[in-house]
Amino acid sequence: MRFSVYQISRKGGRETNEDRMGYCYTRNTGLFLLADGMGGHPEGEIAAQMTLQVIAAMFQKEARPEIADPRAFLASAVMAAHRQILRYATEKGMLDSPRTTVVAALIQDSSVTWVHCGDSRLYMVRDGEMLARTRDHSYLEQRRDEVPLTKAGEPVNRNILFTCLGSPVNPVFDITGPVSLQQGDKILLCSDGLWGSLSDVEIVYDLGLKPVSHAVPDLVEKALVKAGGSSDNVTVIALEWETPDAFEATRGGVTTDSINEGVFASTVQASLLDGPGEDLDDEAIERSIAEINEAIRRTAARRG
Repeated sequence: MRFSVYQISRKGGRETNEDRMGYCYTRNTGLFLLADGMGGHPEGEIAAQMTLQVIAAMFQKEARPEIADPRAFLASAVMAAHRQILRYATEKGMLDSPRTTVVAALIQDSSVTWVHCGDSRLYMVRDGEMLARTRDHSYLEQRRDEVPLTKAGEPVNRNILFTCLGSPVNPVFDITGPVSLQQGDKILLCSDGLWGSLSDVEIVYDLGLKPVSHAVPDLVEKALVKAGGSSDNVTVIALEWETPDAFEATRGGVTTDSINEGVFASTVQASLLDGPGEDLDDEAIERSIAEINEAIRRTAARRG
């Protein structure tokens, strides 16, 4: 399994960064995650962090080295994260629970399967064209003809989400795939801080034209500039799928061919998820990736 990957999270004009992202993988399977803690509810960053950690922990447990049923895994992982958030709120005696969106892509057997809940999106681009995009769980995208009314008899804001993780009712989520991957396919996961400022055309154009190591930071910078001081948190993780005969050691490139069975690597860890919610800069992310690759090398050396 070979891919190039790049990820960035920026605080924008907000006081804290409630977005979280990361990825983990074994020899045969990769999982890419992004969650956006919801404003208007307490501790959104906790809900987002908890979601990534629960799903990553389940992945580590079940990917040995493959997931038996990717669709079933993603469904159970999302529900497990939802229940953990509610458990956390109950244990703390919170009147309102933390809430978050989530989007996750699981790659295995040269195919990708994804799940999403809320308005964090996945874009899949092939040969410069958008092959797929998730549909937000908002009235604007899902129920154009079924916009409910408020108690005052006025239409509800169609951009409002009708589902998320951590709400009192079970979340609604969609699972797509598996979709076969081809050389050069690009998959981008992002929070609404990106797509809220940039159109699909802009996102797909940059992603199709440039390697992910250039497209991702360029897109994030464009979104921040366009939104100005009112910018939301902007978080993106993107990967480019590479077949063995075309693999190049690009920045952020990962090959799992030398990983022994039983070895698990992850960027979903305390160094990236804990702290005051500041920007996750390129240096910190690159350092995390280097630490993971070094851990893999040491493990492989011991087992060799």
